[in-house]
Parts: sequence; C-alpha cells; structure tokens
Amino acid sequence: MNLHNFITDLRVQLLEEFDYNFERKAFFDKSWKETKFPNRRGSLMMRTGALRRSLRATSNDNSITFMSSLPYAAIHNEGGEITVTEKMKRYFWAMYYKSSGAISKTSKGEARQTQRNSKMIAEASIWKTMALKKVGSKIKIDQRQFIGPHRNVDRCVEWVFNRNMDEIENFMIKHLKK
Repeated sequence: MNLHNFITDLRVQLLEEFDYNFERKAFFDKSWKETKFPNRRGSLMMRTGALRRSLRATSNDNSITFMSSLPYAAIHNEGGEITVTEKMKRYFWAMYYKSSGAISKTSKGEARQTQRNSKMIAEASIWKTMALKKVGSKIKIDQRQFIGPHRNVDRCVEWVFNRNMDEIENFMIKHLKK
C-alpha cells in the first residue's frame, strides 16, 4: 500500500457515498427539504438522474476533487437564489401548456375527476405561477446538499485508512516470515 492506493480507494468510496445520498434523499443523516409543490415525476433531485450521473472525482498524489459538469449542481448543493430571465419564463409557459394539455376531459369539455388529473392541474398551476413571475425577480433554491464535509466522510476516511493499514500489516507478516 502507498499513498496513491489510499487516495484512490478513498476517492472510490466517497464517490459511492455521495452517490448514495440521492437514494437516501438526504445528505447522509440530514434529509433534504421537501419541495413546496409536489411533482408527479418524483424527487426533485432524481427526476432525470442527470445530476447524480454527473458526479465525478479526480485525484492526484495528495488530494481528491469532486465535481459535476452541470451548471445547477452548485445551487442545489449550497442553496441560494436565482434570477428569473425571459428564457426561463418561456420555459415555464411551455411546461404550463404541456401540463394543462395532458389533463383528460369529459365529452362536455370538463376535466375528469381523477387522481392523475388533480396532480396535472396542480402541476399546471405551479408552472403558471412561475411563468407569471417578473423578469428579474428571485427564486429561492433550498439547499439539498449531496457532496461535502460530514462526520460520515470522516468515518469513511478512517475505515479506508484502517483497511489499507491492515493490507500493509498482512503484507509485512507474509513477507517477513520468509
């Protein structure tokens, strides 16, 4: 075992732990805040899985760097505010029309009283509310951390270190007996 092996083992182990945060819907033991508006596509952080799949880790001789190529990764991990743009408004309107168009209707043109329709109506209402925001207004994004320092990261470092030290000890015992 050498430092390079330790760093490599630690990089792999921590990347697995950070990936698992998406299944936990939490940053280890701190659950992510629920969205204000429920969505039919599931958890906010797992709707497409793109953010989870974008996690990467690189290492050199003495450090590990975790990153994502997606521009929205940092705002989810750290929380903050984003400013509404004209392009965002167009997207919100498009999603509103898509959601409202998926509402099934009776022969009289009224919305059917189904559970799916009630979810679609609620979703369309959310998109319309977002589309009606003024350009320049702020949208608060709650922190839903998935990467960073935590006592479980410290435990992981200790576990990988002890496992590597055991390998060294076994190697030494095996070769010193000869």
